[in-house]
Amino acid sequence: MPRPSRLGRLLCVLGAVLALSACSSMGNTLQGMPSIGSLVTPYKIDIQQGNVVTREQAQALHSGMSRSQVRDILGSPLLTSVFHADRWDYVFTFKRQGQPPQLRKLALFFKGEVLERFEGDDLPTEAEFVASLDVRRVSNKPPVLQATEEQLKAFQERNTKAAAALVEPTVAPGTTYPPLETPGVAQ
Repeated sequence: MPRPSRLGRLLCVLGAVLALSACSSMGNTLQGMPSIGSLVTPYKIDIQQGNVVTREQAQALHSGMSRSQVRDILGSPLLTSVFHADRWDYVFTFKRQGQPPQLRKLALFFKGEVLERFEGDDLPTEAEFVASLDVRRVSNKPPVLQATEEQLKAFQERNTKAAAALVEPTVAPGTTYPPLETPGVAQ
């Protein structure tokens, strides 16, 4: 078997050094170019834990409610403790890729079987919570739902033309169709 030449060995060593140096510079950027690691990101699933408690639900609570009435409004609490039997904690966390994590807490305090008081974070309305889930929404400005006079006239003209184009099909006189059922046959 022939021995590799000196030039062949030198090229192999040089190739190995270049390959290893390329691995170490993956995180670096060259002249403002983004690195491969910043262009390709893995998919991360949405993580939701706990009950969503909205401002409307919290406003429905009042002192003197039974535990079952509270459970009907808010659902089962995320945290109950044997050591703190008179306290229910509702904790909600939501993590989505590309958005800051959401964390809200609501603590309810009971005296026996009756709600005494509750305290917690500032809760969003149901509409605010749903809007926070939509990652495609760029602005919080709702679309304009009013048409100008010109738009209304153009709409009316299109509807008039479309209605004129829809002509009821007429049946030619003297056209007969076979019966749907055979006469004299009982079903």
